[in-house]
Amino acid sequence: MYLRRFDMKALRATVDEVRRARGLSWAALTAEVNKPFEGTRSIPISLSTIRDMHRKNSVTSGVVLQVLRWLRRTPESFLSGEAHAPVVEVQLPEPGPSRILRFNTCAMHAALDAERLKRGMTWKQVADQLPGFTEGTLRNLASGPLIGFPRAMLIPQWLGRPSPDFVRIDKG
Repeated sequence: MYLRRFDMKALRATVDEVRRARGLSWAALTAEVNKPFEGTRSIPISLSTIRDMHRKNSVTSGVVLQVLRWLRRTPESFLSGEAHAPVVEVQLPEPGPSRILRFNTCAMHAALDAERLKRGMTWKQVADQLPGFTEGTLRNLASGPLIGFPRAMLIPQWLGRPSPDFVRIDKG
């Protein structure tokens, strides 16, 4: 099974393109991205995290989901490589004021476990098909840890489902 990679460089280029087209400084862009955090316990995303996310191996899904929300783009719109299977694009939910988006790793684990059993696979066999994951990290998803981009996007593809199926709305 060929899984496409989430392209952090393309995301960053798009953010910069929209920022410049709207005449925003990086600080103004960061303020807009962080607006939904007002009234939450969440720590606002720093300017350097947004500006430099393309240089990192992994970026917390909460950061990327908030940036995608600001762009009004789907995570699937930044998958690179040749598609060997159709990818369903579904818009991210609009969480409303004082709410932020995060991946629901417990739901990811439940869906992976159901599909694993349906295919008659072990966790090791599933991990072998998901680059960057081990059997242990897949099992650990059940405890609700944070998951980062780009690897977070491998799970919905492997399941044949849109990523917003696994996005939850959090009070922050």
